[in-house]
Amino acid sequence: MTPPPDAAELLARGELTVRGRIREASNAALYCTVAYDGREAACVYKPVAGERPLWDFPDGTLAQREVAAWEVSEATGWGLVPPTVLREGPYGEGMCQLWIEATPDAELLALVDGEEPEPGWKAIGFAEVGEGRTALLVHADDERLRRLAVLDAVLNNADRKGGHLLPTGDGRLYGIDHGVTFNAENKLRTLLWGWAGEPLTQEAVDVLEGLRKDLAEGGTLAARLAPLITGAELDATRARVAALLASRTHPEPSGEWPAIPWPPV
Repeated sequence: MTPPPDAAELLARGELTVRGRIREASNAALYCTVAYDGREAACVYKPVAGERPLWDFPDGTLAQREVAAWEVSEATGWGLVPPTVLREGPYGEGMCQLWIEATPDAELLALVDGEEPEPGWKAIGFAEVGEGRTALLVHADDERLRRLAVLDAVLNNADRKGGHLLPTGDGRLYGIDHGVTFNAENKLRTLLWGWAGEPLTQEAVDVLEGLRKDLAEGGTLAARLAPLITGAELDATRARVAALLASRTHPEPSGEWPAIPWPPV
């Protein structure tokens, strides 16, 4: 699905009605509808009050980071994050994000026998599958995933799991759950390591050049991120973009931090 051009306004100004709770979420996540000026949409509302404290992120900042991730996604022009706003709701301030209906049978991840992936797939690493057996975990060699891998490197996403990938029936792909992003220290944990060390596409380089400009002092994106993340985190984002442009390659695991989130899906 392609979000309507006024989705952010609808999320920010509409009347929010809680319909239920998303139980598998690690923090409070509520399934809602939002209605404004004759329009209605489904959405997810995550109140700041429902965030669990984390040792490596300041308390009460996950909602702002989700909005910041959407702002960066919009600046890339790739539209990989559903429209997301910060607003008041029934349980206080929180993030509100357009609900995305995923296509359940889209194959983006798989466990396969053997030591090398088949054509059209990229290797992530080996995983234990029980009874002393291992299998190769792979992801699709998909342009949409490759763009998301670049975005995650910019965001310093510490939790890119398989369940956070939402392919839709019209061929789009969205990434969700960006609460643990923008840390000033290297925290990149992802399933999208298949391009590690490979050259960035020219498209990605062009997008990163645009981000560098927009993130500079006085830049449009810098101004939009300033109320959402700290100054040190904004500087670290600039540094990550500069490093990607200097290397012109997809990042590789640092070895200082677990490279793959757990559980991976």
